[in-house]
Order: sequence, then structure tokens, then C-alpha cells
Amino acid sequence: MSLTEFDADRPPEGARRRRRGRGRRRRALTEVGMGDGSREGAVVEDVEVERADEFDSYYGRPIVKAPPWKEPIAVYLFLGGIAGGCGLLAFGAHCTGRPLLRRSTRLIALGAVGVGTVALIEDLGRPERFLNMMRTVKVSSPMSLGTWILAGFGSLSGVLAALEVDRLTGQRLPLGPLRSLLGALETPTAAGQAVLAPLLASYTGALLGNTIVPTWEAGREHLSFLFASSASLAAGGAAMVTTPVEEAGPARVLATAGVAGDVLSMHLMKRSMHPLEAEPLETGRAGTLLKWSERLAIAGGIGTLLGGRNRYVAAASGAALLASSALTRFGVLYAGLESVKDPRRVVTPQKERLAARRAAGTTDDSITTAG
Repeated sequence: MSLTEFDADRPPEGARRRRRGRGRRRRALTEVGMGDGSREGAVVEDVEVERADEFDSYYGRPIVKAPPWKEPIAVYLFLGGIAGGCGLLAFGAHCTGRPLLRRSTRLIALGAVGVGTVALIEDLGRPERFLNMMRTVKVSSPMSLGTWILAGFGSLSGVLAALEVDRLTGQRLPLGPLRSLLGALETPTAAGQAVLAPLLASYTGALLGNTIVPTWEAGREHLSFLFASSASLAAGGAAMVTTPVEEAGPARVLATAGVAGDVLSMHLMKRSMHPLEAEPLETGRAGTLLKWSERLAIAGGIGTLLGGRNRYVAAASGAALLASSALTRFGVLYAGLESVKDPRRVVTPQKERLAARRAAGTTDDSITTAG
């Protein structure tokens, strides 16, 4: 309230009308510990701490917001890996004269990338969102590059699959003069598919590691290797199921190498993490899926090594490897989404790493450097 010589010139003011709902607002504030609403009070309740490493965030909400990714993304991760691995197998089969392996892996690659794209669009909600991601190319964004890798691989796979279907039907497809052109472009197209194949199989690991989700971010150095290995055993397993054993030798080699890489990458990734960051990979729903994934991978790998030349053993081993790869993708997705729910997994590893750097004498790589 001001007191000046001009106050006498002001017109008289009537009594202020009370706004509707004001009383209700004060009662609501009283209920949350604001007294009678006429004085200042705490808006956020005090945080209860039983131990130094146990705490809660404001309002009990996560510090990091989980990405809105659901099961369709895990399906896309799984099918993209199969497509990438089959692209490599198809190129090897083309170069070594294995027509049955070449045909099966090319058709699997197209089917996997097609269904995987549908799963990706389903998670996006609207098809135009996928097209919007292709308006620009951002080299520093795994999502932007991945969109172009997916589109390029899918286009090349469509051309190669059309050639295989044309051969399978005795050249009855209405290709006309395009048949000779596609035949001349087969080798360059297959080479292009082989170049994009490992990128398609592994870029999703970089995509997850590029987030701030605790478990994914902590495993960013290993996720791409893990996904590439998982893609290898899945593609090898798919080829073992669909290809006669006489031509499936490269598929057995790829599957065996994928099993070794998958198991090793998972263990190295967990070892490199803080225990709180690795916890979601070992407990709960994600932990159960990943344990079964490892068991199926080892069982499928043993079956591939010992009985891969038997048609029935090869098919069973291939099915086990496919299931293992699917469980890996779902398990990693669930683990990341679970890791954001506990504030300790966000704050405690960061504080301990900062303390370790300070103890080692490094004080110029963080915002807070005072002792």
C-alpha cells in the first residue's frame, strides 16, 4: 500500500469481491500441510531418508522420463536384426553359389524388414510420422540415420526378393524388359544390401544407448555389439529352419559366432555397469527373459555344433536361437523402462563416478568441482 500526496485524488474503492473457489483452494492447501492457507508453507512434503543410499524424488515421480516405447518396438528390434543378418547370409550365398540359401535368406530379409517397419509405424501411432523422419539427415542422430538405413535396406531387399520370386515361378512375373535390367543389377544390389545389413542389425543398440535411460545409457559401449550378435544367431537360426542342411553351412557358422558374441557381450555389459544400473537386467520380468535367452542361446549353439547336419536337430536349434534373440530384445527393452522408476539408479551411480574422478584428481570435467 502506497502513501503519496496523490492518494486523495483516487476514487473510493468498494469492497473486493471474493472469487469463487478460493475457499476450496485454501482448504486444499490446508490438507497438504499449508496451515490455514494464510501464510507460507512447504509445497513439497519432506523427503524421508532411512539410509544414505535410499531416497525418493519429488512427488514420488521418476527423475528420468521413460520413452513411450512399447512391445512393437521390441518386435522391430528383433525383426530388424533378423533382416540384417539374412542380408549378409544372402550375399555370401550369392557369391558362393548356394541358390537355396540365397533364396530363403532374401525372402526372409524382405519379410522381416517389412513386418518390422509395420511394427515401428504402429509404435509411432501415425504413418506420416515415419515419413517426417525422412525429411532430413542428421549424422549425429542414430534415429535419423536408422530411418534411412531401414528405407534403403528395404528397397534393395524388395528388388532381390522380386528376382527370387521370378525365378521360383519360372519367370512368370510381368516384369517385361525390367527382367534383364534387374538381372544385371543383382550383384550391385546384393552388395548394397550387404553393406547396410550390419548397420541395420546394430544401429538400434546405439539408438538405445543414446538415451538418458540409466540401464541403456550405462550399456552404450556394448549394446550395438550385443544386438549385432543377437542378430547373427537369429539370422543363422532362421536360415537353419528354412534351408536344407547341405547349403546351410554358412548359417551354422554365423549362428555359432552369434551365440558366443551374445553371451560374452551381455556379461561384459553387466560387468561394466554400476550394480544399480545392471539390476534391471537381472531381476524382475526383464531378468527372467534374459536368463531364458541365454539358456536358449547356449542350447541352440550346442545343437548347431553337434547336430547341425541333421535336419530335425538343425530346425530345433534354429527355433531356439530365434526365441533367444526375441527374448533378448524384449528383455533389454523392459530393463530400460524399469530402470527409470527408481531414482537411485539415476543419482547414485553418477555421484559415485564423480567421487571416483575427484579421488583420482580429475576436477575439471563436471559442473560441481569444489571439494
